[in-house]
Amino acid sequence: MIIQRNISSFVVFSGDSVLDALKKITANKSRIVFAVSENGVLEGVLSDGDFRRWLSAQRDIDLDQPVSVALNRSFEVGSVDEDPAVTEKRFRESIDYVPLVDASQRIVAIAARTGRGIVIDGKVIDRDAPAFLIAEIGNNHNGSLALAKSLIDHAAAAGADCAKFQMRSMAALYRGGGLSSDGSDDLGAQYTLDLLSRFQLRDDQMFEAFDHCRTKGLVPLCTPWDEESLEKLEGYGMQAYKVASADLTNHPFLEALAATGKPLIVSTGMSTEAEIRESVALLQQRAARYVLLHCNSTYPAPFKDVNLAYLQRLAEIGHCLVGYSGHERDANIAIAAVAKGAKVIEKHFTLDKTMEGNDHRVSLLPSEFAAMVEGIRQVEAALGSGGERRVTQGEMMNRETLAKSVVARVPIREGQAISAPILDVKSPGNGLQPNRLKDLVGRRARRAMAPGDLFFPSDLEDAAAAPRAYQFTRPWGIPMRYHDYRKLKQVTNLQLVEFHLSYKDMDLDPTAFVDMPEDLHLVVHSPELFAGDHVLDLCSADPAYRDHSIAELQRVIDVTRRLAPYFRRSPRPCIVTNVGGFTTDAFLAPDETAVLYERFVESLAHLDRDGVEIIPQTMPPFPWHFGGQRFHNLFLDPDEIAHFCAAHGMRVCLDVSHSKLACNHHRWSFHEFLHKVGPYVAHLHMADSEGVDGEGLQIGAGDIDWVSVCATLDEVAPQATFIPEIWQGHKNEGEGFWVALDRLEDAWRRATGEHAVDAAYRPAVARASA
Repeated sequence: MIIQRNISSFVVFSGDSVLDALKKITANKSRIVFAVSENGVLEGVLSDGDFRRWLSAQRDIDLDQPVSVALNRSFEVGSVDEDPAVTEKRFRESIDYVPLVDASQRIVAIAARTGRGIVIDGKVIDRDAPAFLIAEIGNNHNGSLALAKSLIDHAAAAGADCAKFQMRSMAALYRGGGLSSDGSDDLGAQYTLDLLSRFQLRDDQMFEAFDHCRTKGLVPLCTPWDEESLEKLEGYGMQAYKVASADLTNHPFLEALAATGKPLIVSTGMSTEAEIRESVALLQQRAARYVLLHCNSTYPAPFKDVNLAYLQRLAEIGHCLVGYSGHERDANIAIAAVAKGAKVIEKHFTLDKTMEGNDHRVSLLPSEFAAMVEGIRQVEAALGSGGERRVTQGEMMNRETLAKSVVARVPIREGQAISAPILDVKSPGNGLQPNRLKDLVGRRARRAMAPGDLFFPSDLEDAAAAPRAYQFTRPWGIPMRYHDYRKLKQVTNLQLVEFHLSYKDMDLDPTAFVDMPEDLHLVVHSPELFAGDHVLDLCSADPAYRDHSIAELQRVIDVTRRLAPYFRRSPRPCIVTNVGGFTTDAFLAPDETAVLYERFVESLAHLDRDGVEIIPQTMPPFPWHFGGQRFHNLFLDPDEIAHFCAAHGMRVCLDVSHSKLACNHHRWSFHEFLHKVGPYVAHLHMADSEGVDGEGLQIGAGDIDWVSVCATLDEVAPQATFIPEIWQGHKNEGEGFWVALDRLEDAWRRATGEHAVDAAYRPAVARASA
């Protein structure tokens, strides 16, 4: 627990607007504010949960109302004069902040639960953040500033978040002035003193090393071993401190560290549990912000003595986040510690394990540290939230292929009563799952069905989405296969057709599926997979593979030219293509992606593009290839996309779902993405998304604020055509497309100032407002 007396970021006046309160909630990153009267008397609390409950009760949303209308007036409050142990007991699972008031009920401080995390130099360490990875350089620089900087460079390249050093005043720290020649010390102490006296950096060199950390994007951290060193580090402006295991029982020094008000990362090696509890009590009494590190201070530590199971008990003792400081060989234990809940990992770091000094032998080399980082990040990605199991996007794709569906066993008339004998179960699994078969029995068939026709979830509903005339201010259409064209073009007022080709379609005569010239736009979506399991890759390092891809795309161009005369609005139809550039194990570095873009340009030069326009599709970070996940490297970054298009006179197909996933993964602003890429957009694929790999979702089913997106697209890409590219939207005669078009029409209407509100959007409005 910490007591914060600088509370301005947490306090609003009751007369301030709800919007002002929301802005402060966003700014303080704590998801809560406290409202006071003009004379400072505490009147209520507004958390993000309180806001959502208030919002759901409103018929008309007006964020300019005073925050007093939305306050929660039933909340936990403490006295600023009460015993900290009493305050500590006020925390609950849902209560992380307790306002503390004086005798006049004026808020004067806020108690915050420390277990929720700390911030060091802008780096957040909490339950939801990735583990904070410390490369413990310590004295492995062996007294050389040049080696210290090299270690920092390699730590940054290996993926560390932080580089940590140690600072000692030998004269202040050791009896006898820290002289290794003192014959009264035993042999071990003499050896240590000799190393430390020879392998220290001067203060100015240490500070230069800290500055170098920041130039490399690392958080500098240091362990002060004495109060003189602490004073120097305070003068430098160190943002947090690492506390050595050797100082856990040094209560006077712990008090000095706590008095700085800086976050502390505290190792617990060499101490009994009773001693750990004593020191935790001291830190809590001093309102320190801290993380406890489980540690076995043996060099190297035997695996049998590590006891990772103690991490959970340590978290309970400290009421805080925990981490692991490892001195054992290799990196596997550190990776396992993250799986056990460690949010800080500290491992010694060296460039040469044979150098003089104890720590080098138990240190990781840069390649080993990088492998540890990769392993930790994989484990973190795999840990998940522990909530209700959901079927992933990749599983859904495989379920479509491998599972089974309910189908008609015999011909069924429209309106006929459905009974079990007329139903069957067959593969594939892209219809109603067999566990819902019994729910169909007794219902009336909503359409005539032939043997083998699929039932769908909408067959269990009383009404289903149906095509109608839609109103948009830009040309729009739907994706379709050749065999759907004649039927689907008749059921609505579409202005565009986007043919999605499979490699099997490449062997068909496209003119066999079109009747006569139509007043429509044409877009063709190139296959990604071709015969022989060839995945289109115009950027491949293998010249033969790239030539094969060029030849396949040329076939797509030839097919498109044969279709073009039948679509009068597209004298130069667009071809949407995924250009390749994916990898199987990790993303490429920026200099490597530049090479791929160059190869793509070379491939374009070998294509006869007369009469067509190639528009690369913007991509997600983790594309699904045949039920498995890959890493994509091209047409993700908005700056790269804009630069490429400007340099080569090209346009793109903006896949809104893909690009929102890229922004989520890379923590880019989606609004800024649209503004950078918008001027180069020829065509749009519209679908929702969730997280970093949930693509192709129904409009309103994911994270995207569609009203905002539609307004921005009208500003930056007003001429771009679009289709709803909902995954499996074609099923049940295009049902998913009709739902999407209904919702997009409403979103665009509201984006242009009209106010017809579809209930499906209300959650998105709440998320966007919050």
